[in-house]
Amino acid sequence: MPALVLLGAQWGDEGKGKATDLLGGSVDYVVRYQGGNNAGHTVVVGDQKYALHLLPSGILSPGCTPVIGNGVVVDPSVLLSELSGLNERGVDTSKLLISGNAHIITPYNVTVDKVTERFLGKRKIGTTGRGIGPTYADKINRVGIRVQDLYDESILTQKVEAALDVKNQVLTKLYNRRAIAVEQVVEELLGYADKLEPYVADTVLVLNKALEEDKVVLFEGGQGTLLDIDHGTYPFVTSSNPTAGGACTGAGVGPTKISRVIGILKAYTTRVGAGPFPTELFDADGEALRRIGGERGVTTGRDRRCGWFDAVIARYATRVNGLTDFFLTKLDVLTGWEQIPVCVAYEIDGQRVEELPYSQSDFHHAKPVYENLPGWSEDISKAKTFADLPKNAQDYVKALEEMSGAPISAIGVGPGRDETIQINSFI
Repeated sequence: MPALVLLGAQWGDEGKGKATDLLGGSVDYVVRYQGGNNAGHTVVVGDQKYALHLLPSGILSPGCTPVIGNGVVVDPSVLLSELSGLNERGVDTSKLLISGNAHIITPYNVTVDKVTERFLGKRKIGTTGRGIGPTYADKINRVGIRVQDLYDESILTQKVEAALDVKNQVLTKLYNRRAIAVEQVVEELLGYADKLEPYVADTVLVLNKALEEDKVVLFEGGQGTLLDIDHGTYPFVTSSNPTAGGACTGAGVGPTKISRVIGILKAYTTRVGAGPFPTELFDADGEALRRIGGERGVTTGRDRRCGWFDAVIARYATRVNGLTDFFLTKLDVLTGWEQIPVCVAYEIDGQRVEELPYSQSDFHHAKPVYENLPGWSEDISKAKTFADLPKNAQDYVKALEEMSGAPISAIGVGPGRDETIQINSFI
């Protein structure tokens, strides 16, 4: 009953797509359990690069069934466009399953997201403006639209009316925007019903039966630990739970069925959007990391903020997720630095702090305490085993492993599917 959770151990964009794709040939199901098309994975297969936003990375692995779980919010137009793009490139998408309980991102959710963020001005969160947060808010407020509602026009109309009763008041009276017509929204949503129907399923039943049959199921988080709505750098977070517990609620699988939790760590640190970032660099080193690492958001197109590796947040990710393994990505990007600083602790109000402070104010004022590790200049992209790495690169990995609190079982030494050193098997 091997059920694996694979998630980001930093602020997202750690390379989860590469890790999921690496495992894709060995697993039967790959499940997205939270988030929406605000997430993005880049997967390189041979000389082909695929940018996935909503679809599980396992869709690129023949024989693997990709699943969009009940914890995901789905923009039907984005999903259908992404499916069409893959089909045009010869990728078989027919095995995709979508939970009937997943919530729909409606046109009014996108509108509310954009006008709210604009209204906040300097206090904006840095959302992607894709309607993710308002859709999760509707879900919690029990006025959300689910995939299954597309197949009952009467229920769909009632739910859209209930949602727009309040939203139109806000749009017209607070934001001075035009009211949204119920009929227009219903007509647009019904237009997706036939196209989505072949994929809609009771995914909770499917996944639990698969585990009972000893199939391998991989649960894939959309964002990183520090963007978790409960455990991240609130309020600069996403609106769902990409941490390991979210896999259980977002896919309908009990925690006793999870056998391994793998955290993806970049060999340095990045984040997109607003919020605190203790190791952020504003100098030539930061620009070099951005340029060499190709640090631009797959979904947003925004440049990522870059900084040195932060062992404090890595330890925190190990704790809140119960991580059993790390997959270290983009080690090759660090080639060429004579010395590589690593943040081992913070200084807050003159005090050394080695664990992530629970206080938002303290974290905003945290200054990194660095230790310098010797760098390397050799090209490591062709390394196939850990022993193939230069000694300083080996020492860097060992130091990160010791500081982070879980074994590093795989290392990415380049963007390609085959540019990975496997130290321990995940399955």
